[in-house]
Amino acid sequence: MKNYPPEFKADAVALYESRPQATIRSVAADLGINLETLRNWVRAAGASRPRGRRTQEAAQPSAPLEAENAALRKKVRELEEEREILRKAAKYFAGETRW
Repeated sequence: MKNYPPEFKADAVALYESRPQATIRSVAADLGINLETLRNWVRAAGASRPRGRRTQEAAQPSAPLEAENAALRKKVRELEEEREILRKAAKYFAGETRW
């Protein structure tokens, strides 16, 4: 049986609580720990999330996050394109200096 530090346990429970769409199974898989281990930690911590249908209030705070994620994804694409252009330019100029 593995012994996990208390900080890891607390972080795992906090991760589960911070992801309302995630299941214990998915969080445990992400962390590489046993499903029942995480379930026991969540129970011991007294962590609970509302069951059943989510209210509209839960959906509202995610809208700004989704907009920010979309903007960040766009920025990443732009930076990747710029990096590719710079790589091609470096290759081109490196070839010219060898003559």
